[in-house]
Amino acid sequence: MNPPSSAPAEPRLTSLSHGGGCGCKIAPGVLSEILKNSARLPMPPQLLVGIETADDAAVYQLNDEQALVATTDFFMPIVDDPHDFGRIAATNAISDVYAMGGRPILALALVGMPVNVLSTQTIGRILAGGESVCRAAGIPIAGGHTIDSVEPIYGLVALGLVHPRKVRRNADARAGDRLVLGKPLGVGVMSAALKKEALDAGGYQRMIATTTQLNTPGPDLAAMEGVHALTDVTGFGLAGHALELARGAGLTVSVDWRRVPLLPGVAQLADAGHVTGASGRNWAGYGEQVKLPGSFGATDRALLTDPQTSGGLLVSCTPDAVNDVLAVFRKHGFADAAEIGEVAAGPARLVVR
Repeated sequence: MNPPSSAPAEPRLTSLSHGGGCGCKIAPGVLSEILKNSARLPMPPQLLVGIETADDAAVYQLNDEQALVATTDFFMPIVDDPHDFGRIAATNAISDVYAMGGRPILALALVGMPVNVLSTQTIGRILAGGESVCRAAGIPIAGGHTIDSVEPIYGLVALGLVHPRKVRRNADARAGDRLVLGKPLGVGVMSAALKKEALDAGGYQRMIATTTQLNTPGPDLAAMEGVHALTDVTGFGLAGHALELARGAGLTVSVDWRRVPLLPGVAQLADAGHVTGASGRNWAGYGEQVKLPGSFGATDRALLTDPQTSGGLLVSCTPDAVNDVLAVFRKHGFADAAEIGEVAAGPARLVVR
């Protein structure tokens, strides 16, 4: 008698998604077209931050001391390990609360899974990964919603609180400010290499370490008088989110590319062709507003536009606050935080030096 056949192996999570992590965001040009009429909707005076400057979260004032920060983020797998996927997605979603200067208070889970393809054990590990991050952030997952989906999708609705005077928008940079970036770039390149099985174990561990590091410096940064604007660098890449700062303030943002921190090995991976399609879509959507030096090559441009999943905070602050900003990052364990540029009078654009 033949032994019973074993159950078929489940497919790699990344093989089930057409784009992973924040790389599956709708391209910036297409998104602008979709949303072009949304800002015309009536907004109540209590809504301190809405969609007008493409900020990280909505902020609604509750009283003189409290404002509610509300955001959501979800995406398809960027890695194959279910627990790591859940951790990355949850960290990324909560980041938008920190980017407004808020402290998270609770989350709701958003779950879409191909239940005929993935086992309940695998789906449970994804959810457990998200729960572990919420525990680290000190918040509960208080509910959520699940659907049967063609592609695996996981994320959170994240809610937080902030004092109305400590809200830090992405539109309030000032001429003369300096820019500080909290995390190194290269997550999109690493995810592209992982999908082609070209990322080694050390690279994978570096990728997981950065994408699961909660952006906890946000509230401390927002409490500093010298910090004028905050955002996090995610799917539109450093160039796209720096441009949002520039557009919101009506100023020119300048980045010294030599000072921008990169994850170890990503330049070599990009040179080998491991870049995401989202990088090209990003450039097509906003490249006309970016001035590059003549020596800027294809690899540099791919990294400048590389979609970051759970990327770092981008801070616009006074020159005399830079050292204090860096000290806050170091206190929270962000060893790669670096000053990368400045804000100046001029048209709303990005200049790369």
